[in-house]
Amino acid sequence: MAANRGNGASEPRLEGLLAASRGHPRTALPTVASVVVTVAALYFGREVFLPIAVALLLTFAIAPVVSSLKRAGVPRIAAVIASVAGAFAALSLFSFVVATQVSDLAQNIPVYQINILTKVRALKENGLGGGIIARLGGVIERVGQEIDRQEPQLPSAAQAPKREPIPVEVVSHEKPLEVLQNLIGPLLSPLGSAGLVVIVVIFMLMEREDLRDRFIRLVGYGDLHRTTQALQDAGKRVGQYLLMQLVVNIIYAVPITIGLWVLGIPNALLWGLLALALRFVPYIGPIIGALLPLFLALAVAPGWSLLLWTAALFVVVELVTGNVIEPWLYGSHTGLSPLAIIVAAIFWTWLWGPIGLVLSTPLTVCLVVLGRHVPQFEFLDVLFGNEPVLEPHARLYQRLLAGDPDEATDHAEEMLEEKYLFQFYDQVAIPALLLGEQDRERGVMDDAQRRQLADSAMTLAANLDDSAQQEAEEEESEQAAAADEKAADRKAGEKNSGETKPAEAGVEEEEVDLPDGSGIAVLCAGGRGELDDAAAAMLAQVLEVQGASVSKASFTELEPLAIRRLDLETIDAVVIGFLNRQSTRHARFMVRRLKRVKAKLRVGIVFWSEVGNGDVEAAAELATTLNADFVAFGMIDAVTGALSKKTAVTLKAGHRRRQPARRKQLQAAE
Repeated sequence: MAANRGNGASEPRLEGLLAASRGHPRTALPTVASVVVTVAALYFGREVFLPIAVALLLTFAIAPVVSSLKRAGVPRIAAVIASVAGAFAALSLFSFVVATQVSDLAQNIPVYQINILTKVRALKENGLGGGIIARLGGVIERVGQEIDRQEPQLPSAAQAPKREPIPVEVVSHEKPLEVLQNLIGPLLSPLGSAGLVVIVVIFMLMEREDLRDRFIRLVGYGDLHRTTQALQDAGKRVGQYLLMQLVVNIIYAVPITIGLWVLGIPNALLWGLLALALRFVPYIGPIIGALLPLFLALAVAPGWSLLLWTAALFVVVELVTGNVIEPWLYGSHTGLSPLAIIVAAIFWTWLWGPIGLVLSTPLTVCLVVLGRHVPQFEFLDVLFGNEPVLEPHARLYQRLLAGDPDEATDHAEEMLEEKYLFQFYDQVAIPALLLGEQDRERGVMDDAQRRQLADSAMTLAANLDDSAQQEAEEEESEQAAAADEKAADRKAGEKNSGETKPAEAGVEEEEVDLPDGSGIAVLCAGGRGELDDAAAAMLAQVLEVQGASVSKASFTELEPLAIRRLDLETIDAVVIGFLNRQSTRHARFMVRRLKRVKAKLRVGIVFWSEVGNGDVEAAAELATTLNADFVAFGMIDAVTGALSKKTAVTLKAGHRRRQPARRKQLQAAE
C-alpha cells in the first residue's frame, strides 16, 4: 500500500514537470481586405501621409537634442525653435552647396567629352572596333539611314515653284507678373511641403507628451506598461538609428571627399555630399553615389588609372565603414533582417517614390516595434524582424525532422561558442527530442519519420564528438590549473600565516560544477524507443567529457530475454532514459531486472523534461517508488547521479501472491 501511495503521489508531480511546453500561440495574419485598404490609403493619400511621415521621423531625430537643451536649462519653446532652426538650416545649406556644385559641373561637361571620345577610339584601336562596337555602330547607322530616307513621290503635272522660307520672329506678350508666376509656380509645391513639415515638427516637439498621452488613451489604455514600452522602444530605435546613421554617413563622406580631391576629381565636395545623402538608402545608395564620380574619373583623365584609383577609394571606405564603423557605433539596433530592408525599400519606393526609398528603413523599424509590442500586429515582427521566430529547440527539431543533421550541427556549434555541451543538450537538444516524442504520442509521426529523427539526432551527437573532446581537454587543463593554484595558495599560506587572499570584487560563481567521473564506468541506455537511445547517446557524451568510462546500449538490449546478456561486471552505474512520461511502470521493472543481475549495481532513471533539474523532493520520492538509486529530470541531475559514489540501493523483496487453490491444499495438509 505504501508503494502504491507513493507512486500515486509522485505521478501527478512528474506529469506536471514533464508537461510544460514552451510553444508560442499561432500568429494571426491580417485579412487580404485590410492589407489592400491600408496600402490603397497610403498610396492615394500620399500627399497627406508623406509630409506627416517625414515630420514624424524628423521629430524622432530632433527629440534627443531638445531633451538635452531642456536639461541644460533652456526653456521648451526656445529649445524646440533652436533645434528645428538648426536642423533645417543645415538642410538648406546642404541643398545650396549641392545646387552650386551642380551648376559648376554643368558648365564644364563639354570639356570632358574629348577624353570620352579618346577612350572610345582607344577601345576601337585595341580590337573592339571589329566586334561589338562596330556591329552596334553599323546597326545604328543603317537604322538612321532608313528613317531619313524619303518615300518616292509620284510626278505631278503642275508643280508650284519653290518659295523661300519667310523668317518668323516669336514675340512674347507675357506680362511680368505671368513670367514671375511661371518661375515661382514650380517651386511652390516643394516649398509648401517643406513649410508644412517644419510646422508639424515644431508642434510635435512642443506637444510631444500630450500626443503620447493621447496615443496611449486611444490605443493602449488597457495596458499602459506595454504601450509605454512600445513608444519608448520606437523612439529609441528610430532616433538612435537616424542620428547614428548620420554620424556614420559623415564619417563615410569625409574620406570620400578628401580622397576625390587628392585624386583630382572635379567638384569633390558635391560627390561627398551626395555620398552622405545617398547612404541613407540601404544597399543601393552607396552604389549610386559612386557611379557619377566613376563616370567623371573616366571623362577627366585620358588614361585608366584615375578610374581604378577612384573605384578602389569607394571600395575601401565602404568596407571599413560597413565592417568597422557601423558595428562599433550602432550595430544591428534597427531590428530588421537584411531581406526585410530590401523588401521594404522596394515597397516604399513603389508607394511614395524616391522619398519613400530614403524613409523605408526608419518607417519599417516603426512597424517592427509596433508588431513587437501589440499582439494584433505581431506578424510584422515575424516578417521583418531580425529575432529568431522559432525557439532553438523547435528550430533544431525542424532540422532533425527534415533529415538535415549537418545544418543542425552548424547551429549547435554556433551555440557551443557560448554554452557548454551539457547546457546545449539540456536546454535545446533534449527539448527537441521531447517535441518528437509528443508528435509520436499524438500519432502524427509514422515509424519512418521516427527513425529518421532518431538517426539525425544520433548523427548530430556524432558530429559533436570533436567539440566534446575539445571541452574535455579544456576541463582537464582547468583542473590542472586549479590544482596548481591550490598548491601555490597552500605554500603561500604556510609562508604567510594569518594572511588571507582577498576575494575578487564583482565575481559571481554561477557556473554548474559537475562531478569528476574519473574511474567510474557508466552504461547509458534508452528506455523504450529509438528517440530514447538518441537521448542516451547525448548523456553518454556529457559523461565522457567529465572523464567517465562510458558504454551505450540500445533499448532492445534491455528487454527481458536480452538483459542477462549485458556485460555488467565492470559497470558501476546504469542510467536509463525515458522521453515518455507514462513509463514509470516499465522503469520499475527494468530496475528490478538489472539489480537481480548485479545486486551492487547503481541504477538511475531519467525522465527527460523541458523543466529539467531542481525538483529534489519529487525525484527522491519517485526513486523510492521505483527502487532506483536516483531519479533525474534533466542533464545536470542525471550526470550528478551517474557519477555519484554512494552505495547501491538494495532491491526490495517482492510480495508473492499465492493462488487460492494452492492455499487450500496447504491448509488441508496442516
